[in-house]
Amino acid sequence: MMEAALEPLLRRDRIIVAAALVLLIAIAWCYVLWLVDTMSMGGMEMPGMRMDANPFGVTMIPALQPWSATEFVLMFVMWAVMMVGMMIPSAAPTILIYARVARQAAMQGKPLAATAYFAGGYLLAWTTFSLVATIGQWLLERASLLTPMMEGSSNIFGGIVLIAAGLFQWTPLKNVCIKHCQAPLAFIQRHGGFRRNPLGSLSVGFRHGLYCVGCCWALMALLFVGGIMNVLWIASIAIFVLAEKVIPAGRVLSHIAGLGLTAAGIWLITAAV
Repeated sequence: MMEAALEPLLRRDRIIVAAALVLLIAIAWCYVLWLVDTMSMGGMEMPGMRMDANPFGVTMIPALQPWSATEFVLMFVMWAVMMVGMMIPSAAPTILIYARVARQAAMQGKPLAATAYFAGGYLLAWTTFSLVATIGQWLLERASLLTPMMEGSSNIFGGIVLIAAGLFQWTPLKNVCIKHCQAPLAFIQRHGGFRRNPLGSLSVGFRHGLYCVGCCWALMALLFVGGIMNVLWIASIAIFVLAEKVIPAGRVLSHIAGLGLTAAGIWLITAAV
């Protein structure tokens, strides 16, 4: 009797999880689009760029300046939100599997930690990556390899990044990481199974996120070539990451992309020499 009463509620709970993920993705993408639109309309200064008057006082010209602490925080937030929009779609199958198992466990009187803990651990891994990416952006800008508009300023630098990302697609590390991402249920069972305590669930989610970072970090580095705020570039990478993980021929797709990225990098360097 109790199980029959719980079934509709728990099934609805899984729907709520799916709806929450969709809402989270939508909010993240709305924020990114708003940020791009605001920057393109001149409503927000790029980090490290101040608008200074020229000697004749006729126009305003961009000038590179050191980042302030506030600008660093804003860039970190930008990266973190952008990773939510890009990576939650590919993580959604794993999160929904967790929610389904949690529903079954609750019906048996052995409830798991809330799905939010598992998802939070996954996002914590990508938030950590966002901090590293923000520091990398700052270093590249200081080295004049990024423009104030957050695009690559050197074809040679862009070519090197493309080649590195292309070669990474063929490495054993890529193989190991993507296997874990493509088989979420096996991954969870191999790393302690579904946890009843929140900290354990958070830990499993964090580990899954780390494997996802290991699988995709080189692809994210491509944002430093095509433009961190290039919406088409961001969307293309996000779609490729999703396809790479969910379609059966994902590994073949990775290898083909690796060849294409390497060839594009060689062409870019050759054209620059």
